[in-house]
Amino acid sequence: MGSLIDLQQTDGILHGRLPWLVDTLQWAAAIIDIFACLLLVLGAVRFIVVVGRAEITRSGADRVRKTNRERIELGRYILAGLELFIVTDVVHTALSLAFSDLLFLLLLVIIRSIISYFIERELDQLKKDMGE
Repeated sequence: MGSLIDLQQTDGILHGRLPWLVDTLQWAAAIIDIFACLLLVLGAVRFIVVVGRAEITRSGADRVRKTNRERIELGRYILAGLELFIVTDVVHTALSLAFSDLLFLLLLVIIRSIISYFIERELDQLKKDMGE
């Protein structure tokens, strides 16, 4: 019986038989990663601009309401970015077929699922507080 190290492969089955497909999928995953990062940055910039404007131009309950709306929007950007990162992690794991990559993917999905759960919970609470 082999150890965990023996189960790990350096390349998946596709690397030797369909290298063009592997390269294409790796490029696609890289492009999706870039879009996920851009989505997160876009959400953060939007949040900073709108909340900054609300802090300067609004007062009291109106300012808090606008900030809470933007928190909901930022949460949506974060959740979308996390989903895209999971897609690319699945592609990388499928290409490598390494046991260690599979364990790493499992941990990432668990961590991201926990983060997503708590973000969703917070967003639902914000929507409830705002009467939406």
